[in-house]
Amino acid sequence: MTVMIGAADMAGTDRLLAVIDALSDAFTDLASGRTVSPSRTVIDHGPARQLLAGAAVWERRGVGSVKIATITPDNPGRGLPLIHGTVVLTDLETGQITAVLDGAELTAVRTGAVAGLATRLCAPADADELAIIGAGVQARAAVRAVSAVRPIRSVRVFSRGRAETFADWVRTTLGHRVTVCDSIKSAVADAPIVCTATSTGDSTPLVMADWVAPGAHVNVIGGTDENAIELDPALLADAFVLVEQRAAALEDCGEVRAALTRGLITENDLHELGTPVRPRTGTSVFRGVGMAIEDTAAAAALHDFGRECSGRF
Repeated sequence: MTVMIGAADMAGTDRLLAVIDALSDAFTDLASGRTVSPSRTVIDHGPARQLLAGAAVWERRGVGSVKIATITPDNPGRGLPLIHGTVVLTDLETGQITAVLDGAELTAVRTGAVAGLATRLCAPADADELAIIGAGVQARAAVRAVSAVRPIRSVRVFSRGRAETFADWVRTTLGHRVTVCDSIKSAVADAPIVCTATSTGDSTPLVMADWVAPGAHVNVIGGTDENAIELDPALLADAFVLVEQRAAALEDCGEVRAALTRGLITENDLHELGTPVRPRTGTSVFRGVGMAIEDTAAAAALHDFGRECSGRF
C-alpha cells in the first residue's frame, strides 16, 4: 500500500531523532562503501532558479527514493516556499512504491537532522545557547534539530527579514528565550553553537572567522549554489572540519573549495560524518550540501516510524 506522508506526519522530536539515527547509519554505510549516493541532476533556468532530481538506494533498509524539487529564490517575496518537491519511496525487494512524501518538508527535516547529527558529534554536551543566521524554513528545522540533541534554552537570531516572526515561533513552539540581534556579529558572539541557514548566493562571507568563539561548533547549511559562502573560509584552517562526504564537499561546498584554493586546508583535513569522530576540544565546523542518500534515509525512517510506532501506516 502506498501512503502519503505530509508535514504533520514528519513533526515531533521522536520522529526527528529517528531521522537523525537513520542518517547516522546511512553515513556510516556511505563512508564504508556499503552504499553510494549518486550526484543530483541540476538544471538552472533563470537567475538562481533550479530544477533538481536525485535518486539513491539504501541497501541496509531495503529502500530507494527519487526526489524532484525546485528552488525559486523569489518565492518568499511572493508568500510561497523557497522549495517545492516530491519524494517517492520504494521497496527494493518488490519494487513497490511504499510512500509519497512532501518533498519540501522532507528536505527541511533531513537538512536540520544532518545538522543535528553533526551537533551531536561535535558540540559541547552542555551547550545551551544557539545563534541562528536566517529565519526561513531551514532555520526552523535547524533550531528543532539542535534542540533535540542539546539542552538549548536560549536562541539568538539575525535575519534581514522575518526575524521577529521567527522569534515568536521559537518561543511558542520550543519555549526558548529568544533575542533578535541587530547584526550577525552580535548574534554569533560567544555562542557555543552557531547555525547559518540563509539563501545567499554570494561568495562574500556572512560570518567572519574572528566572530566565532573558540571551541564553538558551527553548522553551515545554507547557500544557493556551489560558490555560495556563509562562513569565512579562514575559520576552517584551525577548525575540525566535518562534511557529509569528501567528494561531495569538493564539488559543492563553497567554503571548502575556497579554503583549499587558498591553501588553508588539504583534502585530508575533511572528516566525513560516517567516520567515527573522536571527541576533541577546539572549534568545529560542519558544512553540509545535501545528498540523495539523506532523502532516502529520512524517508525510510519516517515511514517506519509511522508504521511501527504510531500505527498510522
